[in-house]
Amino acid sequence: MADSTIENAGLLVVDKAAGMTSHDVVSRCRKAFDTRRVGHAGTLDPMATGVLVVGIERATKLLGLLSLTTKSYSATIRLGASTTTDDAEGEPLSTADASPVTDEQIAAGIAALTGDIEQVPAKVSAIKVDGRRAHALVRDGAEFELRSRPVTVHRFAVVDTRRAGEFVDLDVEVDCSSGTYIRSLARDLGAALGVGGHLTALRRTAVGPFTLDHARTLDDVIADPGVSLDIDAAAKLCFPHRDITDDEAESISQGRWLEPIGRKEVYAVVDPAGRAIALVQEKGRRAASVMVVRPATLR
Repeated sequence: MADSTIENAGLLVVDKAAGMTSHDVVSRCRKAFDTRRVGHAGTLDPMATGVLVVGIERATKLLGLLSLTTKSYSATIRLGASTTTDDAEGEPLSTADASPVTDEQIAAGIAALTGDIEQVPAKVSAIKVDGRRAHALVRDGAEFELRSRPVTVHRFAVVDTRRAGEFVDLDVEVDCSSGTYIRSLARDLGAALGVGGHLTALRRTAVGPFTLDHARTLDDVIADPGVSLDIDAAAKLCFPHRDITDDEAESISQGRWLEPIGRKEVYAVVDPAGRAIALVQEKGRRAASVMVVRPATLR
């Protein structure tokens, strides 16, 4: 039988506005879609704008399985001042005259922060320290240090340089691995140049396969609730897929398994009508579901 949790299920790509949290977006989507079953993948800071992936109804179960390992941003870095949060919302820590810094020095500093690097996350990040979020510890005035961790910056390019008095503002574009903090790049670039640096603007332009081309503003969503990709399109965009017969679809929808075909990754199995039935992974002699998109009770 048909079910509203399938009919209305999908992924919504929101172009988040500045000044709201990712949870604010979820709350507004719950009202717009009249459901509690809303979640998001890949938190965006309140200052940041751009791509935020939101799951609606049964598609919330997809969120934890999505491979959102690459992200792209456009940002503005101000050289000549550092802050407590490594962005414009923090308190000033230090200032220095950045006007003598040359374009060649900036290029060398950026090159050193490109590729496989070790990065210390910003202290106002959501990383947990002894079970508590780092940003909560900062608010409480706690003293702590975060360990560096490996990240990959695939591309770090300056697209415009503006020199105004003692500051140098760099408009940059960054493609990076998940877990990379752009504000930490701003901090580290400023530190390497000896003048300090922080982030003044941040816009996420892509997460995994989702780009601003898929995105809708929250105002548009509230005026006309609807997903960017229904659950079938989402499964086929985000995962490799395998075509199966109606009999195989019936079997996997009832919790049984399929014959493996020699694939290692999680993939979607799609029935002859083009519907995603399940996400499966092969182990030994079984291709078993890791998420049943359409259980037999909903088909």
